[in-house]
Amino acid sequence: MLRYLMDENVDPVYRTQLLRRDPNLVVWAVGDEGVPPKGTLDPEILIWCEQHGFILVTNNRTSMPPHLTDHLAQGRHVPGIFIMNSDMSIGETIDELILIAEGSDDDEYQDYITFLPLRR
Repeated sequence: MLRYLMDENVDPVYRTQLLRRDPNLVVWAVGDEGVPPKGTLDPEILIWCEQHGFILVTNNRTSMPPHLTDHLAQGRHVPGIFIMNSDMSIGETIDELILIAEGSDDDEYQDYITFLPLRR
């Protein structure tokens, strides 16, 4: 099953609700013990995600695409990046992330930025 790392700017309610709805999910947040601390630069977070096999969930639409381009240009990889949609409710986003986690292959989103929702 996919594992999610929530960016530090993602409201903690998303993690709480994801784990309430599916306690088998692995959902960590920047700033937790064992993950990059708050204030870590995006390129370092991408390296951590690569090394630990976590998909980054973020609302960073502006700087994340060039960071991923630079990351890939260095011959690196990332399990994936999901960029949240501010037009989606918390519940819709939770539903989407659970559906993706339960129905996706481990490497399905590798080296891609995916904008939520997957479908309309």
